[in-house]
Amino acid sequence: MNSAIPDIDKCDCTVIHEDVVRSVRQNMPEEEALLDLADLFKVFGDSTRVKIICALFQSEMCVCDIAALLGMTKSAISHQLRILKQSKLIKNRRSGKVVYYSLDDEHVKNIFGQGLSHISE
Repeated sequence: MNSAIPDIDKCDCTVIHEDVVRSVRQNMPEEEALLDLADLFKVFGDSTRVKIICALFQSEMCVCDIAALLGMTKSAISHQLRILKQSKLIKNRRSGKVVYYSLDDEHVKNIFGQGLSHISE
C-alpha cells in the first residue's frame, strides 16, 4: 500500500501577505457574533427542526398539528419548538388554550431557501 499521498493542503510559502491578513482581520465580525452564528447553524443540524421549519413555511400550526404531521409525540415537538424559539427562528401566539407557531420573520425563509438552493446545485 502506497502512503505517499501528496499533502495539497499544506502551505510551504514563507511570505505572509500582511496586507491581505490585515484587511481580512478588519472586516471579520466580532468573535461573539461568529459564535452566535455558529450556534444558529447548529439549530439547522437537526432534521426534525428542519421539518418543522419547512412545515411552518406553509402554515401557522399548533403542537398537535405538527406532531400529527411528523408522526411524533407532542412532547418531542414541544422540545424542538422550544429550541427554535430560543434561536428566534419561530414565534408563537395564543388563541384561547391553543398556541400557534409560525416563522419569526422573512430572514428564516431566506436562510432556509439559500440552504435548499445550495444543496440543489
